[in-house]
Amino acid sequence: MIPGEFEYRAAQRAELLRFASSAKTDDGFGYLDDTGAVDPEQSMPLFVVCRMTHVFSLGVLADEPPAAGGPDRDELAALAEHGVRALTAGPLQDAEFGGWYASIQPDGSPEGAKQAYAHAFVILAATSALMAGVPGAEQLLKMATSVMDAHFWDETTGTVVEEWNRSWTSLDDYRGVNANMHTVEAFLAAGDVTSDRTWHRRAGRIAERVVALAGDNSWRIPEHFTADWSPMLQYNRDQPADAFRPYGATVGHGMEWARLLVAVDESLGENAPSGLKEASVALYDRAVADGWAVDGADGFVYTTDWDGTPVVHARMHWVVAEAIGTATVLHRVTGDARYVEDLRRWWDYAEKYLIDHELGSWHHELDAANEPASGTWSGKPDVYHAYQAALIADVPTTPSFAAALADGKTSLPGD
Repeated sequence: MIPGEFEYRAAQRAELLRFASSAKTDDGFGYLDDTGAVDPEQSMPLFVVCRMTHVFSLGVLADEPPAAGGPDRDELAALAEHGVRALTAGPLQDAEFGGWYASIQPDGSPEGAKQAYAHAFVILAATSALMAGVPGAEQLLKMATSVMDAHFWDETTGTVVEEWNRSWTSLDDYRGVNANMHTVEAFLAAGDVTSDRTWHRRAGRIAERVVALAGDNSWRIPEHFTADWSPMLQYNRDQPADAFRPYGATVGHGMEWARLLVAVDESLGENAPSGLKEASVALYDRAVADGWAVDGADGFVYTTDWDGTPVVHARMHWVVAEAIGTATVLHRVTGDARYVEDLRRWWDYAEKYLIDHELGSWHHELDAANEPASGTWSGKPDVYHAYQAALIADVPTTPSFAAALADGKTSLPGD
């Protein structure tokens, strides 16, 4: 099969679902190691449980033939339902104060912070499960949107705040673009599923702020801010390879925002902030120029300094997955053939270096020589980015993945 073509993408989706299905634990979905076994020494992050629930729900909606040894549609539905139960009444849910813990530690104790980043994924998981007809998903979505309204959404700034303590009595002064990016994804999905345009409008407000920030900074997005949204361009300079708050410009986030800006523009139509599609192209171009093969080897570097100089040379799987998604969307919007050439390049790279043909899933991190590494990420806990990369060519840009699949707006067999 040729990388990136339909049969290839379908096989990728089936194999990713097979690999992910082994993550099931009594309390949710555990952190998978390189072989696809749950790593007992790792915590169970809320975002991983949500992403798995989301992907299993998409698998139900796609209703494709399973990989050998992989889950069929009924088994995927059972996994999605398990995820919804875990999020609704499992140990990650804080029955006393509401909301969800950031993770459950290996000893069973909760990590008490309440994070906007992870709560956005609760909304995403609930929307996808609801579209897949998973019992309890409607209740979970109501719980998640209520918490978002009560604690994270800041109507004054048109963004979400970052992190509270367990009892919602102390708010961290840090503000981050990463949490707001995944909130945009979640809000678009919530608006599509509920038909409540409030969520789309909120996504538009966040997007408008980020476009202004990036446009004033040569299309390298500042990531870290004070409580009044003053940029902290030197933040974490001593921890440049942090998984969630790295120093400098994050190449993959330029890609991811570019795709989301097109979705915001299409979702809001004439009410969208101006210039989103143009900003999308500019972000993509900057990410490719700064990130791709800039140190003598193929692959995207993880981060750069503010002049585009590479800082962390490791290659993360999710960056290539987002490059695939964004090139797909921009080709639809512009018709420019260069994005087709880019897609071939990104898929060829994934096939050669990232996809683990022996053990399954995608290597999460490679070093500068494109060998598997673990400086930032260990194991393979996340199939979310790779699965969406293998799906996006077969669904429209809007509505969101689950809504498009539920509405039959796909190029999958039978639609």
